[in-house]
Amino acid sequence: MKQKKYILLIAVISLFLTGCEDFLDRPPKTNMNDETTWVNEKNIRLYANKFYPGFSVSGTFYPGFFMGYGSGWTNSYSPLLGYTFSDDVVHNGNQGNFTRSVPNSQVWSMVVIRSINIMIDRIENKMGNVLTEEEYTHWMGIGRFFRAMRYSELVLSYGDVPYYDHVVSDTDMDDLYKPRTPRNEVMDAVYDDLQYAFQNVRINDGEMNVNRYVVAGFISRIALHEGTWQKYYYKNNDRANKFLQLAIEAGDYVINSNKYDIVTEFRELFTSEDLKGNKDCIMYRHYDPAVGVTHSVASYNNVSESINYGPTANLIKSFILNDGKVWQNSTMDGAKNFELANVIKTRDPRFEGTFYDKPTSKNRGSYWYVNKFLPRSVAKSVEAGNAPPVEFTSINNRTDYPVLRYAEVLLNWIEAKAESGSSTVTQDDLNKTINKIRNRPIAPEAEAMGVQKTAPLLLAELPDDPARDIDVSPLLWEIRRERRMEFAFEYSRIADLERWYKLEYMDTDNNIDLLHGGWVNFPKEATSELTTGNTGKFSIMKLNGEEVTYNGGNNNDMVGFYRTSSTNGRQPFLNQVNINPYLSPVGRTQMDDYASKGYVLQQTEGWPQN
Repeated sequence: MKQKKYILLIAVISLFLTGCEDFLDRPPKTNMNDETTWVNEKNIRLYANKFYPGFSVSGTFYPGFFMGYGSGWTNSYSPLLGYTFSDDVVHNGNQGNFTRSVPNSQVWSMVVIRSINIMIDRIENKMGNVLTEEEYTHWMGIGRFFRAMRYSELVLSYGDVPYYDHVVSDTDMDDLYKPRTPRNEVMDAVYDDLQYAFQNVRINDGEMNVNRYVVAGFISRIALHEGTWQKYYYKNNDRANKFLQLAIEAGDYVINSNKYDIVTEFRELFTSEDLKGNKDCIMYRHYDPAVGVTHSVASYNNVSESINYGPTANLIKSFILNDGKVWQNSTMDGAKNFELANVIKTRDPRFEGTFYDKPTSKNRGSYWYVNKFLPRSVAKSVEAGNAPPVEFTSINNRTDYPVLRYAEVLLNWIEAKAESGSSTVTQDDLNKTINKIRNRPIAPEAEAMGVQKTAPLLLAELPDDPARDIDVSPLLWEIRRERRMEFAFEYSRIADLERWYKLEYMDTDNNIDLLHGGWVNFPKEATSELTTGNTGKFSIMKLNGEEVTYNGGNNNDMVGFYRTSSTNGRQPFLNQVNINPYLSPVGRTQMDDYASKGYVLQQTEGWPQN
């Protein structure tokens, strides 16, 4: 089973299914009686609420669309823990592999789709005389928005998938075993659902509920992904522009509302206990121990716990300096000095906002500790020898999560404009997106360490990055860099690499930076915990690429990017026969099940058909 993102991102894409009833998974329609449920708006809301955090059927959990940090120990779909498979993350051990062979059992789950279609069907056929026109169109918009969200997830993973816009009868074999619907047809239906939701969902429906701004924000994400996928994977510019224009339109709606802004210091967005009213947040998830809603993500981020993964040297090098230039070209003092304290001073403030300010053996994968989801005050208290406060241990975490940030909409919008064949990016566009984000406040603790705001990105003076791919324009390269800095250890990096058709960035054979972590100056920074008894167990890589292994007596030469001896690259996955790392295969069991009923289930493109 692949270590790839959608094992974590998509709701249960690896179900072990057999017969036709299991194949379509028949969950209870609702906890209430179906005949008495669809009688008022309150009951629709109760039904729809399960799609927020997720729900369970027969012991299987189906993640919701707004998981936040997860709940309790359930954190596989959360930032930090749920997204450790990308070129941003190095593991102490074997790096995660892409799927390299067709599994015995794996297929899309239709549980969530069926449940959403039940909601849409009942609103349409049982509530026409119950709801006002406004209520009807709003809740139909919510249902169609959820359906679009789920199908966009399935398509991201599998490409062609069976499309259902109705409740399937468990006796209709032709429907149960229908062939895969072409991706473009599915995404056209998604497009229509998104448009309907965009036009009909309420502008305001109460705190933490989906409203039209939330819809628009997620449209900007979904449409940007599909537009760039079409452009780079299928090379279909017409379809690309269709979706890119939708992303621009949705972004325009959010931006022009003037409801949102970039006014919050970066780390505070992830460490606040109350994001209500925060203008940086279009949607957030609130955690409250008084009602038993807590999480555990910060417990893995509290400087006290040991973790085996951290930032790659590749990610570290990608952060822009605060003069707006790349490290190879900057004339700033210390531009080429990668000691952590110096990098914090010279790089974009999001660097300090993402990492603990000292190398530590608590992170054996990288020696640099991800600290994005922990208050600085807690990190300093632990550093002083204190135990983490109880609310940052176990499943007692109560910090809110910004599910959809205004910064994301701004970056989705500017990228869609840059990718669209019918739009031109202006300096004003950069000023109201990337440069607005760069101008966010800096925490006093960060200022005390020398952190400064990054210079504006100027169209006339785009950085000349020697690492830039020749097929990516300087402007797009910088927009992509901005996403990487903004969303490190959140949801997007592996999905971004796929939609840009750039999974070669994950190739450890051709990018040794992926196997190295933070820079450590051992004569100044290394502890006896690391060096004692560890001869031959780690090495460093200097800026010139020279690898030096620790031999017990060469401390003075151990200055460079850290790597443990157990850190190994991933297996080849590109240009391999019958392997398509961009899309997931379905299992042999599922294909055999179709065949046993007289139907044909085609294998995913790029995988062997038998």
